[in-house]
Amino acid sequence: MKNVKLGSQGAVVGREGLGCMGMSEFYGRLDDAESAATILRALDLGVTMLDTADMYGIGANEELVGKTIRHRRDEVFLATKFGNVRKPEDPTYWAVSGTPDYVRSACDASLRRLGVDYIDLYYQHRVDKDTPIEETVGAMAELVTAGKVKYLGLSEASPATIRRAHAVHPITALQTEYSLWERHVEDEILPTVRELGIGFVPYSPLGRGFLTGTITKPDDLDSTDSRATRFPRFEGAALDQNLALVERVRAIAQRKGVKAGQLALAWVLAQGEDLVPIPGTKRRTYLEENVAAVDIVLSPEEIAEIEAAVPQAAVAGDRYASMATIDR
Repeated sequence: MKNVKLGSQGAVVGREGLGCMGMSEFYGRLDDAESAATILRALDLGVTMLDTADMYGIGANEELVGKTIRHRRDEVFLATKFGNVRKPEDPTYWAVSGTPDYVRSACDASLRRLGVDYIDLYYQHRVDKDTPIEETVGAMAELVTAGKVKYLGLSEASPATIRRAHAVHPITALQTEYSLWERHVEDEILPTVRELGIGFVPYSPLGRGFLTGTITKPDDLDSTDSRATRFPRFEGAALDQNLALVERVRAIAQRKGVKAGQLALAWVLAQGEDLVPIPGTKRRTYLEENVAAVDIVLSPEEIAEIEAAVPQAAVAGDRYASMATIDR
């Protein structure tokens, strides 16, 4: 797989990364053995950026990733996140913190769970609206000085927050949702990060799996799958309306001889080499499909046709049931 620069601070990663969240929580039944095999297969295919967070499985995902890469650490650009506070004794507890003390303690805890000496890219997962971003990034910068972290990132931050953070310490990457059915970043966020030389990491580039066409009715989601309860786009009339959009993507993909998800991912990749999407999967089969999308070339006419097939105004439902923690 081709390597590309991520941001302007020296980071280099594979053209596509791997989101590891669903391996430990949120998206149905778990299989640690298959998840580990998927991570190792990703490395074999040239995927270097593995994306996790301390909140995924309340630490379990970092432990899984760390254990799996232990003998291949030098092949990995390891990204993890802090900021979403959860408690093992009460999985329903959820808060956001960016206080300097929490930044330091969260990093040390992640290093222990991952079993590594340093984190390549350390993101603030959600902006703490009660703590000035300057204080949070100042504490993150201390981690760089201490050698615990190489590069800094933000997730779901507004243009104003990005600018304030970048003035304290260079930000290497912004991670925010971006896909055919979620294009809000195009108005202000992408222009901002490009102006500042910050890389962009689209998460959920397949619309949480919806754009693959494998979800056609509520029963397709396991009872433990949070998409059925946390994401309005998967519910009721919104689901029906959005399915019509996916059918359009599927028709274009069929004509091109690829899968719907591969076409949707190729569209994200076509938005620029400063974008490094991290489609998530816990199965080798889907991983290989996603990686193959890197080789799909879309003409300007095909890109225009795909965008016309999924106009943002036609997508039904908010992207989260609650947008309270999103910095806007």
